[in-house]
Amino acid sequence: MWRRGRGIVWVVGVMLVACGITRRAEASAGLQEMDSVDIRNGVLEKVTEMTAGFSGTTCMEKPYYRFVRAPLRVSRFDSSRQKADLIARVLRDLNKPDDTKLLEMTVRNMLVSEPHIDAARVLVRDTTTGSLVSLTSTQRPHPHYPPTEDPPKVNTTRQVTGVEDLPWYEDVYNQTWNSTKFQKNLSNPMFIGWWTYPYFHCDTKRWLLSYTVPLTTDLTSGGNPDGSAAPKISDFGMFSLDVDVTSLDINQCDPTYDDKGQQIDPPESQLSYFLGTHKCDNESAKCVFTAGHGWLRGGYKCECREGYFARNKTFNGPLVEVAWASKTQFQNPTYQMLYVCHKCPPDCKNCKTDEPCMAYYNWPFRIALLTISILCILLTLVLMGMVYHYRSVKVFRLASPTFLCICLIGCIIMYLEMAAIFPVLDMYSCVATKWTRHLGFCITFSSLLLKTWRVSLTYRVKSAHKIKLTDKQLLQWLTPMLLIMVIYLSAWSLSATPTTVDLHDSGGLKFLQCEYNWWDHSLAMGEVLFLMWGVKVCFSVRKAESFFDEATYISWAVYNIAVVNIVMVTFHLLIFPNAGPDIKYLFGFLRTQCSTTMTIFFIFGPKFYRIAKGTGDQYDNRARAKGVTASFSLNGLGVMNEEPADLYQENEELKEEIQKLAAQMEFMKIVHMEMNNRHLKPKPGGYFSEKNSVMNTAQSPGAKNTMTNRIESGNENSSSRLSPAAELASERV
Repeated sequence: MWRRGRGIVWVVGVMLVACGITRRAEASAGLQEMDSVDIRNGVLEKVTEMTAGFSGTTCMEKPYYRFVRAPLRVSRFDSSRQKADLIARVLRDLNKPDDTKLLEMTVRNMLVSEPHIDAARVLVRDTTTGSLVSLTSTQRPHPHYPPTEDPPKVNTTRQVTGVEDLPWYEDVYNQTWNSTKFQKNLSNPMFIGWWTYPYFHCDTKRWLLSYTVPLTTDLTSGGNPDGSAAPKISDFGMFSLDVDVTSLDINQCDPTYDDKGQQIDPPESQLSYFLGTHKCDNESAKCVFTAGHGWLRGGYKCECREGYFARNKTFNGPLVEVAWASKTQFQNPTYQMLYVCHKCPPDCKNCKTDEPCMAYYNWPFRIALLTISILCILLTLVLMGMVYHYRSVKVFRLASPTFLCICLIGCIIMYLEMAAIFPVLDMYSCVATKWTRHLGFCITFSSLLLKTWRVSLTYRVKSAHKIKLTDKQLLQWLTPMLLIMVIYLSAWSLSATPTTVDLHDSGGLKFLQCEYNWWDHSLAMGEVLFLMWGVKVCFSVRKAESFFDEATYISWAVYNIAVVNIVMVTFHLLIFPNAGPDIKYLFGFLRTQCSTTMTIFFIFGPKFYRIAKGTGDQYDNRARAKGVTASFSLNGLGVMNEEPADLYQENEELKEEIQKLAAQMEFMKIVHMEMNNRHLKPKPGGYFSEKNSVMNTAQSPGAKNTMTNRIESGNENSSSRLSPAAELASERV
């Protein structure tokens, strides 16, 4: 039984709590249910008139107070309400309405204990006749007395008259609930009294709020759930208190909402009933609440929204209210002229005037530069076709047509950067810019540098064994370089996608530019180190001889790339740091032309010049005289692809060696024939005369070495007068 009884108690308790939560939710919903904007504006106008002292005849006749049907949240006064409910219960239990000292002590202590309370009173009624017997009341002096001052006096009146005109009183004896003084929507099962609507007290010029508790024998809640009936208060009176709400501020700005779409209540120091009654232009301005205005309209300021401007960035609420009233009543244009923000020019989020804030883009100029870049791309494609067409000509075949085409592909990608930075930059343009700039540089520079590195290895070898690095082996070195660059750019684009930032030119106009962060700086440092290594390799092969002087041309191209990048960085950072978008586009065009176009000119210009002259298959006599064979081309080892074409290459090398040996043998035969033949007399002053060093040194111990040097130095002159036998031997190879 005990457990069953405890279970019943729990069930009843849960039901009471649920009922309390439901009623509290209903009360909150009722508080949030706002009247229309027009009604609230009318109420606000009356409130402002009374607060500002422009009430006219409103306070000239009874009653000397004026209610405003604007519900207030009273949770900040819960402590005062709870004490009032407790006093009502104590007085009911004592059942001593005639104990004057007890009543006086009660109201005095109530006033002293709560700083919010402005006045407190107990009204006693005759339980038999229903007539009013006494009124015990006290009121706080104004201004509020200091804590050291004596407590306020308490007055007890035996002849109670005129209470019907007081705002806290309502005679509902044997009547149904029909009062317009009390906030029915604040009824709560935990309350045993009622809060009034706020009212203006004409004598004290303050806004007050009263809480009234009936002193009944059965202290039921404040009304039925539907608010249709109130408990009888005729037993022996009521207890009431007043709180001063003059310090509250009217908030006219728009309500705010949380992520779930629920309205967020403003602080309790603000009157939320007037939310949304501001006069700011909603399209161009926003309302910002300002505290300290009290019960006056205009307690806000209008600030221009992003993308709008005005002569003054903010407008004071009172002035806006006056201008709005003039507009609605007299069609005065002042509001539209002075208190409406104007839209900024296109693409301007923050502006002060209607002047453009974005930098001007000279589109004809940019189109002209882009057209030149597109023509360069088309010409580069034509060059690739011509390289393929003349791939069997020595001037191209010895320069590795595969690497030449790879170099041209890199140049095309670098030309495409001009198309990426042509429009007004956005995220996609920035991503394309990073890819075209860095990937094109990597392809072009790596293909040239690997060929130069092969030349360096060839000329640094000190053994008799000849190093053979084929194009296929170089491609195996090139592939990981390009793969590393592609992985880096992919990680950059996915993890930290390049975006745009706002820059300002020398005139203060704004334009968009791709941002630079540690991804850019890291890649730039790597490219600088790579470029420095390329310059070092080119410098190491500066004296290397090759057919068609291509080692020299590629070195010039590498030096040119280094100088152009240094100059352009200087222009961007030091000389023109605040250049506009068109100037920066011009710098990009110049950098592309001076590096990419000049690289194509250095590498392919001499080749096509030889093709035009018809000497693309002829070696240089100067290189031949210095012992440079067909294998020592630009690549150091010629075309060594381990294909059938190598037989032809080896045949060319053997033919050159036999021609050199035949020339040396012919020269030695002539020399010995003239030196040891007594029938041949040398001409005076001739090559074999007595005064010639050859005859003299022939008898010396070092004659052999000297003669050998003479023979080697004479190879170039003697190569033109080969014997028929030597020529026949060379043709058979």
